[in-house]
Amino acid sequence: MRADGVACVPMGRAPCCTMASQSASSALREAQSGAQSGPLKLIMPDISNPHLPPGHPPIPSRKTGLLLLNLGTPEATDYWSMRRYLREFLWDRRVIEVNRVLWWLILNGIILTTRPKRSGHAYEQIWNRERNESPLKTFTRAQAEKLAAALGRAGTLVVDWAMRYGLPPVAERVQALKDQGCDRIVLFPLYPQYSAATTATALDKVYEKLLTMRWQPMIRVVPPYFAHPAYVAAIADSLKAHMDQLGWTPDRILVAFHGLPREYLDKGDPYHCQCQKTARLLRERLGMSKNDLQVVFQSRFGKAEWLKPYAQDTVDELPSQGVKKLLLISPGFASDCVETLEELAIGLKETFLEKGGEQFSVVPCLNDSPRSIQMLQTIAGEELAGWA
Repeated sequence: MRADGVACVPMGRAPCCTMASQSASSALREAQSGAQSGPLKLIMPDISNPHLPPGHPPIPSRKTGLLLLNLGTPEATDYWSMRRYLREFLWDRRVIEVNRVLWWLILNGIILTTRPKRSGHAYEQIWNRERNESPLKTFTRAQAEKLAAALGRAGTLVVDWAMRYGLPPVAERVQALKDQGCDRIVLFPLYPQYSAATTATALDKVYEKLLTMRWQPMIRVVPPYFAHPAYVAAIADSLKAHMDQLGWTPDRILVAFHGLPREYLDKGDPYHCQCQKTARLLRERLGMSKNDLQVVFQSRFGKAEWLKPYAQDTVDELPSQGVKKLLLISPGFASDCVETLEELAIGLKETFLEKGGEQFSVVPCLNDSPRSIQMLQTIAGEELAGWA
């Protein structure tokens, strides 16, 4: 720094972008001329300026990325494909919070020898044979494509999607967005209700990728949208539309959320509370009581206590209580998947009819429907504000 307050920058140490180009020299001269009337200002050249010095690494035009994050899916229904997927999923510390040595023995010695075949059979019943992929992958891709069209902003906004487990992997898609010039990325976990086992683990994979990047993009995360008016309205409207075409009136509506070990709630996971609030807001919007619209939790795994009431036990008991016509909706899933299409629509239906039920139906998830895309557009737009 000279006595007159002007910065001296040795030529051999200057950044290539500032000292090797004519625009940088102009910026420095402007900073020097302004030093007499105020604080030193060094004006950096615009990185989108095409007049970069010879040999400078290419810099793509500046864009914003929007990355949809979902759970994941196997690539096929055969034993080894299922085993690879289940091993990645069930070895996640966020999903199974038990002693790692003990869990490794259980997972590799028991679960991964028996469960792949059973899970493969479940996926086989709902597999998208036309595209040779699971419905979750089909719908998530379609959501990204339709959301991109709805948002517009071609040339400045890139919409992509990734799976926490399986393909396409999160790290790959983050890098792809960066390679396309996205120096700002909005992450959109497609989990309305937050849990460490869903939202947090998906974000973990993004942050792991960021640790490897020299020039990291700036990041925003769409918050859990369990109480967002656009989400509640979309779920309520889909429920009403489905009831209008049923041809019968349900005696009871079950709102089925994916279960979690009770221990996770005790440790501070907000998932249970957010599920209950979503159900309460649905009741208020639809003018229903707790008896009309009842919360249950599905997909219990293992012997530990999970969130209650259990969907399986509830469906077992309802026919004996006079509930003969049953409707289910699963607002915790952004897209239909094996849990909704096989576990609910096939498995629980068989149970209900065997126990004396007469009518049973499951409301499809929002998937890539117009009301789904409108809802996603509204929520994403709030986080994109000022960026794209």
